[in-house]
Amino acid sequence: MKELVGTGVALITPFKPDLSVDVSGLEKVVNYQIDNGIDYLVVLGTTAESVTLNKQEKQLVIDTIVKTNNGRLPLVLGIGGNDTMAVIDEMRHTDLTHFAAILSVSPMYNKPTQEGIYQHFAAIAQMAPKPIILYNVPGRTASNMLPETVARLANDFESIVAIKEAAGDIVQAMKLIASCPENFHVISGDDMITLPMVLAGGSGVISVIGEGFPREFSKMVRLGLERKVDEAYAIHHKIAPAIDYIFAEGNPAGIKAVFKKLGICDDTVRLPLVGVSDSLRLKISEFTDAFS
Repeated sequence: MKELVGTGVALITPFKPDLSVDVSGLEKVVNYQIDNGIDYLVVLGTTAESVTLNKQEKQLVIDTIVKTNNGRLPLVLGIGGNDTMAVIDEMRHTDLTHFAAILSVSPMYNKPTQEGIYQHFAAIAQMAPKPIILYNVPGRTASNMLPETVARLANDFESIVAIKEAAGDIVQAMKLIASCPENFHVISGDDMITLPMVLAGGSGVISVIGEGFPREFSKMVRLGLERKVDEAYAIHHKIAPAIDYIFAEGNPAGIKAVFKKLGICDDTVRLPLVGVSDSLRLKISEFTDAFS
């Protein structure tokens, strides 16, 4: 899928101070990505605080993004969980007309074995109405989807077309790239090692920092894909401090602080998440001023 090459961003869900969904803010966020070179948009991922959105709010977010995007960029929808049958049911009862693929996280909390992870995605792949992007994020799921398991899934199911790999392990990422079929996309889910993964043969990134600084980060990825290494690394080193900042006190509190500084939307998050500290907010603000 050529739609998955380059820079995708995991969109936030802006909230008003009363914690309701900020539709106007979300429209601004979407347009900011499109206007600044992002290649595709990921809807209702972890960064969207999807676990604290009810069914009606999720539909509002989807409808707002689809309408604002108006077919300009490919869309990916997050549908995942630790109840296999519930994931399949949600996929079957969601209107996926406007989406190119589904991003589905490896089951969290249950801590399945590698065989359990395989069987979970095998069941999903056989029922999926759209291509599947696996999502490996051990820091959140408490289990690591090993390269052998991913390669097995990629070879066994044509509907499994990519993985968002967020283990933060460049060696594991290289094993994935080497062991999976040539047309399978290994996508970075870790902003700090995006460029090394791209240079090793990865397809790009689904990014958080790219959402706040889309023009620069997407340019870095494009340069990496073109093998313009020195130019790409110059951007990487320039933006790297901000990557540390936005994750220092949790996602999406950090990236929402960037958006507030840019005047795009408020930085309100829903409990159990809280906003960034004053000291971190100052660092983010100063970096954003200097960068822009």
